[in-house]
Amino acid sequence: MGNGAFITFEGIDGSGKSTQLKRLAEALKGSGHNVVVTREPGGSEGAEEIRSLVLEGATDRWSAETEILLFTAARRDHMERTILPALEAGKIVLCDRFADSTRMYQGLSRGDLRDLVDQLHDLMIGREPDLTVLIDMDPATGLARAKGRQTSEERFEDFGQELQNKMRAGFLDLAREFADRYRIIDGDQSMDDVAADVLKSVLDYLND
Repeated sequence: MGNGAFITFEGIDGSGKSTQLKRLAEALKGSGHNVVVTREPGGSEGAEEIRSLVLEGATDRWSAETEILLFTAARRDHMERTILPALEAGKIVLCDRFADSTRMYQGLSRGDLRDLVDQLHDLMIGREPDLTVLIDMDPATGLARAKGRQTSEERFEDFGQELQNKMRAGFLDLAREFADRYRIIDGDQSMDDVAADVLKSVLDYLND
C-alpha cells in the first residue's frame, strides 16, 4: 500500500477553488511533492465522456436520480483508473470536486436524495477524501464569477442564485458533519491570501 494523500476541493460555482487547487499543486511540486491534479466529473477517459453529458444542455435534461447514477459511474471509473493508482504510488492527489458535490447538487439541492447518494457511494466508491478544502464565499459573488467564464459547461450555473445559496449552506453543513477532514477557507479574501491559507492548512495536515 502507498502512503499518498487524497485531498479534495469543494465550494459553490465561482468560488475560485479550481484556481486555488492549481496554485496549491504548484507550491507542493515546488517543495518536492509528487502531485496528481484531477477533477470531477472527469479525471479519466470514461469519466470525461460522462462529464459532457451532465454539464451541458438544458437544466431539465436529466432528473436528479439519473444524475446521481451518472456521477457515481464517472466516479467509479475515476477511482479505478486515476485516483487509487496514484495513491498506491504514494502521490498526493488533488481533486476538484468529489462525492460532497454530488451530496449537494443532486442529493440536497435538487431533491431530498442524500440517502440515495450515500448508499451508492458506500456500495460503489467506499472512500472519503483524507482532507477537504472548502472555499467559502458569498453566493452572489460566486455566481457572477461563474457566469462570466463563458464556457459551455453552464448547466448548473443556470439554476441561479437560489441554488448557490442552498449549496453554500449545504457545504457548511457538510463541514460540520465531517469536521475531521474539512478545512474552511474564507474565499472573499484576495487570491494570494486564500492561497496562503490553503497552503498552510494542507501543510499542517501533511506534516501532522
